[in-house]
Amino acid sequence: MAAPNTPNTPGNAGPGHRPNNGLKPGFISRGRKSLEPEHKLNMNIRAREVRLVGDNVEPGIFSIQEALRLADELELDLIEISPNAEPPVCKIADYKKFLYEQKKKKKELKANSQKQEIKEIRFGPNTDDHDFEFKLKHAEKFLNEGNKVRAYVFFKGRAIVYKERGEVLLLQFAQKLAEIGKVEQLPKLEGKKMFLLMAPKGKGSK
Repeated sequence: MAAPNTPNTPGNAGPGHRPNNGLKPGFISRGRKSLEPEHKLNMNIRAREVRLVGDNVEPGIFSIQEALRLADELELDLIEISPNAEPPVCKIADYKKFLYEQKKKKKELKANSQKQEIKEIRFGPNTDDHDFEFKLKHAEKFLNEGNKVRAYVFFKGRAIVYKERGEVLLLQFAQKLAEIGKVEQLPKLEGKKMFLLMAPKGKGSK
């Protein structure tokens, strides 16, 4: 096994190189843009000392020689993850796996940041079948797009005496959408309106 402070030579220099590194043949060195390192790795880290973090080592400040030695022993890469810190923060890990985890986290954050809208569907207590089916199709579209649906029955004037009819209508509405939506709030009367809230089912939900 070569020592961590082996000087760079034409045979061992290049992005991502370290003595006896664990990178698979062709990783980074094939010249494909998508495989070029996004971080400083191994012998390319120029700091005299670094702060190590991660699961493989006891966190702390180490000389660059010691950090490279630890990475070499584990057959992993020394990755500079916070170059502007003092000293720079590095992690010992498999670089390809590290990039995969970073990409996965970014994707999850993006998905969580997308705002979920609440679309409203209005009914009257005497809504006919044609109007019901028309609005049902709109609700299906909203749920399939990932939005919540708040359906409500508006009781105008003395129509409030038909609140049971409104409740039956909303429950029927929820039943029709059961395959793609789940009820988050059962019919509830608030003033002159009775509300039902539904959310889209996630993949794999039954």
